[in-house]
Amino acid sequence: MAVTTTAKLRLTWLDTAILGALALAVAYVAYRAGTVLNYRWNWAVVPTYLVKFDAASGSWGANLLLQGLFATIRLAIWGTIFAAMIGVAMGLCRVSQDLFLRLISRTYVEIIRNVPPLVFVFVVYFFLANQITPLLGVDAFVRRASPETLALLDFLCGNPRLLPAFVSALICLALFEGAYITEIVRAGIQAIDKGQWEASASLGLARLPTLRLVILPQAIQRVVPPLAGQFISLVKDSSIVSLISIQEMTYLGNEVAASTSRVFEVWITISAMYFVVCFGLSLAFSRLERHMQRAIR
Repeated sequence: MAVTTTAKLRLTWLDTAILGALALAVAYVAYRAGTVLNYRWNWAVVPTYLVKFDAASGSWGANLLLQGLFATIRLAIWGTIFAAMIGVAMGLCRVSQDLFLRLISRTYVEIIRNVPPLVFVFVVYFFLANQITPLLGVDAFVRRASPETLALLDFLCGNPRLLPAFVSALICLALFEGAYITEIVRAGIQAIDKGQWEASASLGLARLPTLRLVILPQAIQRVVPPLAGQFISLVKDSSIVSLISIQEMTYLGNEVAASTSRVFEVWITISAMYFVVCFGLSLAFSRLERHMQRAIR
């Protein structure tokens, strides 16, 4: 009979000391900004860039900072989907018996690992994405799209007029994150005991059915936690596409900070928004991991 225990959260003296130190550090930074830099705090400007009132429709809507948050979330969701597709395909190639497939996947992973992210984004954007988006006919698709299709695109991908730029950023993120998912998938498959392969072979199963029916179901349990961490990393890594003028949260935050001169207020708000999203995802994935562990037991 399995006995499960639930760990209770307790605030120890060390936790209290760390929280106190953090509070003092924040207060010291605010004090130095106000005295040494002669910075005058004005938080009243931040809410005006979060929401705005549309006099034409008589309703409230998202302003620049919230629009950037929504763009970041869209990039993270779509980037995760396509990065997972690339990562699973390349991960299977990494454990393939075919030398050519292993060479292709290994080359892809090593290029991503050994090229700085900033350089990689510029190379992919200027030399690859700008060639792919015309071949995909993104501009022509947007011009011919019906109002219903444009409304759906606006919900799924943001402003349809910016769809080519969104696709370019998506290609950059998917290729970059796909390399790390490739290694997660490879490690998950190779973590399965070789006896599973041998037992499947003794039952007459070929390699592909063994992989699909025996190995992958067990590997999924091992790769979910690191995949969850990679998804959270992708939310933060999406800020790098602001360098190619993609209007996500970091890019629009920079625009707001430059136009209002409220540098500290805007960037603290941006940091808080990233923290809320990533911390919420961390809690959700922790709960999913506990649910999977209970299912395994």
